[in-house]
Order: sequence, then structure tokens, then C-alpha cells
Amino acid sequence: MNPLQQKIYDRFVRYVAVDTTSDPASTAVPTTPSQISFAHKLAAEMKTVGFTDVEVDEYGFVTGLLPANTDKKAPVIGLFAHMDTVCDYSGKNIRPRLHPDYDGGKITINADKKMFLTPETDRSLKLCVGDTIVTADGNSLLAGDDKIGIAVIMTLAEYLTAHPEIKHGPLKAAFTIDEETGTGIGYFDVEKFGADFAYTVDGATLGDIDCGNFNADTVTFRITGKPCHPGSAKGFMANPVRIAADIVSSWPEDKLPETTDGEDGFVLFKDVEGGLDSAVLKGIVREHDLAKFEEFKKMLEALAEEKRRKYPAAKIEIEFKKQYRNMRDILKERPQAMELLEAALQENHVQYRLTQARGGTDGAQLTLRGLPTPNIFAGYENPHGPYEWLSMTWVEKAFHVLESIAKNAVK
Repeated sequence: MNPLQQKIYDRFVRYVAVDTTSDPASTAVPTTPSQISFAHKLAAEMKTVGFTDVEVDEYGFVTGLLPANTDKKAPVIGLFAHMDTVCDYSGKNIRPRLHPDYDGGKITINADKKMFLTPETDRSLKLCVGDTIVTADGNSLLAGDDKIGIAVIMTLAEYLTAHPEIKHGPLKAAFTIDEETGTGIGYFDVEKFGADFAYTVDGATLGDIDCGNFNADTVTFRITGKPCHPGSAKGFMANPVRIAADIVSSWPEDKLPETTDGEDGFVLFKDVEGGLDSAVLKGIVREHDLAKFEEFKKMLEALAEEKRRKYPAAKIEIEFKKQYRNMRDILKERPQAMELLEAALQENHVQYRLTQARGGTDGAQLTLRGLPTPNIFAGYENPHGPYEWLSMTWVEKAFHVLESIAKNAVK
């Protein structure tokens, strides 16, 4: 690794040593106290790399200002990364492993567990020959999503502070809570933050720019049954477990995550709990096109009504909760963020793709609340599991793209 990559990596190793797993079942804000303690550690570090007005607010958001070093006109640019890691796999005891000078072959994550990465199963590895690849040890996430984003932003601030000859306008950083649960950014004070536009550094593959995303809601079916002894159940029992299974199996197979890609939407049934008295079936609804998204919800409501007719002794309720909406149209109406970003990508010879993310980031919600915020690549792959990896070359490219945005915004 070159010195810049080493500096970013060293920060990353320190950050992933702190377990900040979020908890979607929690009603606390943030959902886990570890995020608060990590926030204060980041706040202390921000003051050492040049940020002023550093604050950890009541919810755990960390913000700071890197003051402009020029009198020329420049917009206030925000940079975001999230502190939490997903609960789908362990975020404890993360031990990053370096695989320098990748030769294009197999990478061993954990020999005992027979865990490997290969270009045949991870096609992006073909783009990384000669890079330093980072993995975990097979027992945890790597947490590149999104602690590598934090490391890039911190290192950029430190670099710009040490190089005053690089003129830039005001840069504001925000490290956010509970991105993985989709709930945290709703508490963020956009108006107080005061940026004109922003970027989330929370994407994956080199060159992938998320300037659109799914429309997203959660869906919950609550089923109240009619229990009795199974020996005398005929014509009387309404079994919530069976009804929940019937709902899941009745949804069209061509509208599931495992059968869709690109801009195709889906419904994912992800959790069911209950017994003969009652059951709760939870899922998520995703679709890029808003009209098709609303049609999905109507289909789910129709499915609930169909099962009410089929199981008249049961009570079946359905509820949707809004998560986020597609940011594509707003970014077109207020193009400055994308114009600066595309120029920076070209300046750094990054072949890029403007993608519609099959998911959502904090930037989607921020955009819809008035802060245009596309999502740029951070350099990781295979997030949310033990096969996660990142390329330090990709990470360095993200750094330089942000540097170009900062200096090119000065008029």
C-alpha cells in the first residue's frame, strides 16, 4: 500500500474494532448504545484533523465543519457516512486481513471454514489485480459498509488541513446512526446542518454512483386466529401459522428478491413469529417506479382481503410504514451535486455508471427532505456477510474524487 492507502487503512482498523451493530427491533434512538460511544470517539478525532464546531447531538449524530480556506464563492458541501453495521452477521471482534498485490487467483478468507473468494464467484475481483484486498477472518463482517467511508472522510479532512494550497469551500461532515435499520436519518436536522448538497460515501464497486433508489415501505400482516384442540378443529380452527404461510406462498414468484434484478421491484417476507393464537408476518416492499410501487401495495392489500375470505374465522390486518423514496427526480431538478461529481470522476479517470440502487441509503431520505445527496462508491463488495471485501485502490479513488469535488466547487 502507498502512504495514503496505509493512512486510510489504519483508521479503518481502529474503527472496526468498535462493535456498532444496530438493532431493528429496538425502539431506542440510536438503537444500540455502542453507536453513541463510537460517536464521541469520532468527535474527539475530528477536532484533531481540522474540523471545528464538532458536535454529538442528542440522537448520536456527529457533525463538524472544515472551514473554507478561500474567500472565493463556494457551496457548502456535506459528506456523510454511517456508523452502524448491519445485524445480519456478527460485527464483533472484526479482524481485517490484508491480501497485498492480488494476483487474480483465489483469496483465502478462512481455510478451516473453506471460505474463499475467486474471480469466478466475485467477478469484480478481475478488476483488482495488483491491488491490496482486505477481508475479515471469516467470523464476522468486515464493516467496510460503512466504516471505510468514515475513514475516507476523516483522511480527506486531515489531508486538506495539511495542504492549504488546495483551496476549498466549507465542507461539513456527518456520521450517522442506524442507516442499516432505515430509521436513523429521520432524526437528522437537515436545516441545522446547512449544506447546499451532499454525498454519502456508502457505495460499493468502483465507479458505481447511486443517483436513484428503490421506493421502500415495510409491510406487516397481523393475524389473529381461533385456536382449539386439533381433534375437534374441523370447521372451527383458524391457524395463524398456516395463514401466514399461505400469504407468503401466494405472492407471485417473479416478484421476489431472488427472481429479480436491475430496476425490477420485489416483496421480501423476512420474519414471522407466532403460534395458534396469533402471528405477525413482516416484510419489505421495493420498487423504483412509484406507480408500480403503489400497485405492489394494492396487490398486498388484495392478498390480505383474499385470505380474509378464505379464513373467515381469522382476523387479518395489514399495515405499511414509509421508509424512503426514489431520489432520481430531485437530483435532476437540482443538478449541481451530480455535475460536480461527474466532472470529478472524469478528472480521476474513473469509468462510472449512474445506477438505480437496489436498496436505499441515507442520501435517499436526505434528498427527499431538501438536501440533494447522491451516493458514491466507497470500495467494498459483498456487504452484510463474512465474504465482504474491499480494494484499497478503489478506496483511494473515492478519496481523490471527493478531493476533486471540494477544490472544483470553488469559483
